[in-house]
Amino acid sequence: MRLIVRQDHEEVASYVAYYVKERINQFQPTQERPFVLGLATGSSPILVYHKLVDFYAAGQVSFEHVVTFNTDEYVGLPKDHPQSYHTFMWNHLFKHVNIKKANVHILDGNASNLDEECRKFEAEIAKLGGIELFLGGIGPDGHIAFNEPGSSLTSRTRVKTLAYETIIANARFFGGDISRVPKLALTVGVATVMDAREVMVVITGAHKSLALAKCVEEGVNHMWTVSAIQMHPKGLIVCDEDATLELHVKTVKYFKSIEHVHHSIIGPHNLGLQGNLLRNMVDTNQAAKRRRRLMLQSLLNNDDEKSEEEDEEKKAAAAAVEEAGKKRKRSNSTYWEETSAALDVNP
Repeated sequence: MRLIVRQDHEEVASYVAYYVKERINQFQPTQERPFVLGLATGSSPILVYHKLVDFYAAGQVSFEHVVTFNTDEYVGLPKDHPQSYHTFMWNHLFKHVNIKKANVHILDGNASNLDEECRKFEAEIAKLGGIELFLGGIGPDGHIAFNEPGSSLTSRTRVKTLAYETIIANARFFGGDISRVPKLALTVGVATVMDAREVMVVITGAHKSLALAKCVEEGVNHMWTVSAIQMHPKGLIVCDEDATLELHVKTVKYFKSIEHVHHSIIGPHNLGLQGNLLRNMVDTNQAAKRRRRLMLQSLLNNDDEKSEEEDEEKKAAAAAVEEAGKKRKRSNSTYWEETSAALDVNP
């Protein structure tokens, strides 16, 4: 399991959005071989979705051959209800990118047979060969999707009763009236999430620091369902500094040191997006000599022209994303205000 620590929620969202964009682009999806992406709802991924919209607007990613599966939906809430997760996903991501409606899969909380709806959802995931990357968020009690404390770690998509703490947390979406908050939801299971070939979880804020500590420093526990990520071969947690408050200092330093080794000693040019080695690193002396030679060439201005071209390309790409973000904010101020109000709400 990898733990990436960034300064704040903004930096976390930037890292995660870039990661998702690069995973899609490197996969090179086609109609016959789509990129299957699991997506979360709630406050954790909102800013990530906005940054993905900016990447799309800047022409840096396409969702044409991306198939999505969302984690959950309330039972009994109409799809067009302002607080349904159908509405949430279309407002924050889907209607702003070129994803095909047929490629969007969100559980139907109004299905006549809820158990059958859950079975169909699992079957559709299996039909596509499984989920390539699952992006999740957690609640302060460590629940992933709506897998509340005590959920089976082998659970599949099913009907779930919401914990009282979750109902209270979500009451702010319903005018602060607990009686209006749905008490049941359809949710993917812990095993559904962990079956993905890669799982990335976003954890931000001091109010989730205990959950992060339980997940990283203690054992796998059904009372903290996110802890199941410890057993995943490609588990990645991206958090901000506030979320590390309950971790031991040496734990934070340990994970930061790993990232330092990756980037400063091994070198980012030798590592894939998922931390895998791209080349044979047995002869470290030879690699070190090569880096020194490249540095010397740079100092002698042999690579000036190429470096300048690369710098210009990076600046142009960053400027395009920034401009796309500005346009989105200007064109839909109401959308942004709702997002800002939701940023500190539990998923």
